[in-house]
Order: sequence, then structure tokens, then C-alpha cells
Amino acid sequence: MFAHNFKYSLKILLKNKSLLFWSLVFPIILGTLFKLAFSNIENSETFNIIDIAVVNNSEINPFYKETIKSLSSNESENQIFTTKYVTLNEAKTLLNDKKISAYIQFEEDTPVIHVKENGINETIIRYVFDEIRIQKDIYEEVLAKMSLENTPPSDDAKLLELPQIKVELNDISNKNLSYTNIEYYTLLAMASLYGGLISMFLTNKHQANISAVGKRTSISKIKKTTLLLSDFLVCYLVELIGIALIFLYTLFVLKADFGNKLLPVLIITAAGSLSGLALGVFISVVIKGTENLKTGVLIAFTMISSFFAGMYGITMKYVIDKNIPIINKINITSLITDGYYSLYYYNDLKRYLTNLIILVAISLILITISVINLRRKKYDSI
Repeated sequence: MFAHNFKYSLKILLKNKSLLFWSLVFPIILGTLFKLAFSNIENSETFNIIDIAVVNNSEINPFYKETIKSLSSNESENQIFTTKYVTLNEAKTLLNDKKISAYIQFEEDTPVIHVKENGINETIIRYVFDEIRIQKDIYEEVLAKMSLENTPPSDDAKLLELPQIKVELNDISNKNLSYTNIEYYTLLAMASLYGGLISMFLTNKHQANISAVGKRTSISKIKKTTLLLSDFLVCYLVELIGIALIFLYTLFVLKADFGNKLLPVLIITAAGSLSGLALGVFISVVIKGTENLKTGVLIAFTMISSFFAGMYGITMKYVIDKNIPIINKINITSLITDGYYSLYYYNDLKRYLTNLIILVAISLILITISVINLRRKKYDSI
């Protein structure tokens, strides 16, 4: 029965031209429009050392000071910044005159980043200071454990004796992550969520209040879990082929730049597709209503999550990250695009792996809830 349902589901999927258009053709058309719309901006900027200022006060943690010094050294291969230590008024003047991309003010040991615009430089600054903060927390935990065994030296001395922290970015001096590339990243993530239309279509056919096929399967002895699993595998097969075609189109025709880590890019894209399919099944099973209503909910969710991830302007992503960070921590579109960003900019895979694990976890949670709900569904009459 598993193999029979697999073949049957594959056959009806391939016959649904409307579904194939929205999940495969539409993202390709949209990507082509992005290319045409942003062609004049393409390759307009290159990565250069970023000018920043730090408001000099007594609240600067020695850890931050030493790390900023390392990342601002002309002799370092990992130089990212040119840093000036100034007063608050001087920092504001430099920012208003556009002589720096940002200034950092420390408030109670926490760096607060002030920017006037939102662009690639501002993006890098935020990522770098996020990484420094994470490394600082890790080292302070290590020091706390060490202090339980021995009486340590003063805090300042301890921090300065720690190994030098590196916030590594890929060498992209001859490359540019253009605005078009950012749109391509979000486009692929959006296409992954659109795969939910495929899984929703097949899941709907097993529900007696929506489909005639669902009426028959509801009174049959066939396990709904078996049907759902075979359908899900069909969906994943079709979705992987579709997303692979979209990826190849953006890579070779639209000339999108995914860096030099293509295998991890493909892995997180596949994980994103899995999450999109799981979301489609979840909405189909949990949301009560007609097929059109469920489709509308999925499309609305996809558009909103793409908006939060920066598809309609990268500024929104950082507004969300700064004010309501939890949203993009569980936003499937944002997790996929952030995985692409981290692969492009960082040599360290830690941030990438975090996004990947969250995507897989979301998929498992949504599928589990969907299976439980589908098995419990009962109808008054068929």
C-alpha cells in the first residue's frame, strides 16, 4: 500500500500544473525580475575596511577593548575595522558626516551599536559584535569554572591573558554580497516555504471534509500514518528536484554568489525545504476550514516571514533582530537566509549549524503534531 500510494501521489502531483507553477516557475520568474530590477546596482561595491568609532569611557570591558584592537590592527590578516576612540559628541558628528559607518557606545558592559543607515557595512558590524559577545560569554563561563579550583588573578588580568579572539570573515575583498544576492537568498528561502503548497495539497486529500478520496480513506483500514509518510516522501522528492532547479538557475543563469561552501548551502536549503513541507502539512491538519482558506494562510505566512527576513528591504530584518529577536530565531525564512549569510561571511560553522539544527527541530515538531492530530481526527458523518 505504501508503494501504491507513493506512485499515485506522484502521478497526481505532476498533473497539477498550477501547483508546479507556484512552487517552481514563479520563483524563477521572480528571480529574473530581481536580476533585471537590480542590474544597475550589481557589483557596485566591494568589501573594504570599515571605519567605526568607539565612545571612550570607563565601562569598556577589557575583553572588548583587546578584541577591537586585534580586529583593527593593520598588521593583522583579520583586520575588519579602522577604529577611533572618541567622545560621544565626536562620535555623533563623525556618524552624521558619514565619516564612519557606526559608533559603539558601551552601557553597563554591553555594546550598543548606533548607525545612520542599513547596508552591508552595518550588517557586518552587527554580526561581528554579536560574535564577540558570544565569545565573551563563553570565556567568562570558563573563567568562572577555573575560579572554583584556584584563586584567579584580577578580572582585567584574566581577560587579557586569554587567547586572542578571532572573528573571522571570508576573504571577500574582490567579491561583493550585492543587494541582488540578498534577494536571491530570500527567494530560495521563500521557494522552500512554497513547497508547503505541495504537501498541503496531498494532505488535504486524506481529509474527509475536504476530499472524496479522504472520505474513502477515513473508512478504510489503511493507517493514516502510512499514507501521510508516503505522501510526505513524494512531496520531498518533488520539492528537492524543484528547489535544485531554482538553485541551479540562480547560480548559473542569474550568477548568484553563494561563496565557496556549496555543499553546506545545499544542505541547509534541503533542511529549509523539509521545514516548508512540514509547515504545509501542519496547516492542512490543524487549521479548520476550506482548502482555499488553508492555502491563503500558508501564502500569508510565507509573505510575512519573507518580509521579516528582509526580502522587501534588509532594514526590516535588523529592526526585528534588534527589537524582537525571538521572531527570526524561529522564522524559517530567516533561519535559511541567515545560514547563507553565515556561510558567506564566516569560516566558523557554529552559527550555520545552529540555524540548521533549529530548522530540523521545527520540522520534527510540526510533523509530530500533524501526525497526532490527523490520527485523532473524527467526523460526524461522511
